[in-house]
Amino acid sequence: MSNFWRNWMNVWCGAIGLFGIVLVGGSLDITSVPVRFLFNLLNRSDEFVLTPHLRFSLIVLGAVTIGWSLTLFAAIQAVHQLDKPSSKTIWMVIALSVMSWYIIDSSLSIATGFWLNAIANTSFIVTFLIPVLGSGVLVTQKPDHLQ
Repeated sequence: MSNFWRNWMNVWCGAIGLFGIVLVGGSLDITSVPVRFLFNLLNRSDEFVLTPHLRFSLIVLGAVTIGWSLTLFAAIQAVHQLDKPSSKTIWMVIALSVMSWYIIDSSLSIATGFWLNAIANTSFIVTFLIPVLGSGVLVTQKPDHLQ
């Protein structure tokens, strides 16, 4: 993977972490403006009330999202250390993890009336797939001595 695609993936992981920070911000009134904006944007038909249960859920979800971004960052940094034939399997597992999030999150967002979240999720998955597919990390190449 070229430096351009590596940098792209680093920014992508950072964006996920930033989203986690926005979610965690919903835990306190003083830091809840971004998450209030987000929820109002996603579903304006309902009044958004930050109940204690919702605040707790935002803390947990935000923390998991931050952890997921750091785990993806670490996995991506580690896979860069492998030779290309060995890295394909790891890239496939990373892609599977991102695709499973996308399918579950988007389908349930649509089912619960938050369909705009599926559009946001689609932008995240596309910005993940562009460097993964563009760099060719999922393509198996024969080792140099076999070509």
